[in-house]
Amino acid sequence: MTQKSIKQLEIELWEAADELRANSKLTAAEYKDPLLGLILLRFAENKYEEAKEHLAETLPINPRTKQRREATKDDFAQAGAMQLPEKAQYSYLASLPESEDLAEAINTAMKLIEAEYEDLAGILPKNYQELTPEDDSDNNLLANLIRIFNSDSVRNAKGDVFGRVYEYFLMKLSMMGAGAQEGGEFFTPPSLVQLIVNFIQPDHGIIHDPACGSGGMFVQTAHFIKNTQNKSVNQAVTVYGTEYKSNNTRLAKMNLAIHGIEGKIANNNSFYADPHELFGKCDFLMANPPFNV
Repeated sequence: MTQKSIKQLEIELWEAADELRANSKLTAAEYKDPLLGLILLRFAENKYEEAKEHLAETLPINPRTKQRREATKDDFAQAGAMQLPEKAQYSYLASLPESEDLAEAINTAMKLIEAEYEDLAGILPKNYQELTPEDDSDNNLLANLIRIFNSDSVRNAKGDVFGRVYEYFLMKLSMMGAGAQEGGEFFTPPSLVQLIVNFIQPDHGIIHDPACGSGGMFVQTAHFIKNTQNKSVNQAVTVYGTEYKSNNTRLAKMNLAIHGIEGKIANNNSFYADPHELFGKCDFLMANPPFNV
């Protein structure tokens, strides 16, 4: 997809999702986590299908059976994807009949992913009943959301399209005050993040953001490394983040998963703690710390 078509997709998806929220009784803060969780599920299946096609052509052939061996979880990880159980796949959820409890099925999908991937344990939203209130029978909010992220253009999206969509939704939700601005706290604008990364050029070694928010510094680092070295961020650097707010910690872990970035995010206060034991070990330290502390 071209940059213009990606931008158009971001806008179309946001406007459709926000219109559904506006016709419900949900606040932006109540809507945020389930919405971002669906983006992660959609992305995970797209990457899974892309990796499955790649592995079907590249896995070694058993000389005795003349068949390629079965792909493993590690194979998918090396291809930058999660190996998804059937009931955690977006297409499975989108094809459920109306008689099925869609909210419970999505909650189950999140639990299945968390059971397989330790870094996401306890992180993914599992409150989808909140998107199916008893007085929402006319709006069908959750079912319509599932359809929005199941269009042909979304199903066929590849590369970092979903990373872009996730960042765009985070920005729009932050502008609406959906949790990101509570307590006078603001996420760093993407333009400033890009300036910081371009200025210090974090292209190797260990990188730490002691006030990482939603993980934007790491995402921009991945873009920088890809553009300047034509390699993945996981080949070039190791990233560590510390974040005081538990909700922001969840957002950062989901953001890293969306972008295929391997890293460790700790829910702690970096003014008083060194949870990753990084003193004297970092090659790059970059942050926009909370000046209101």
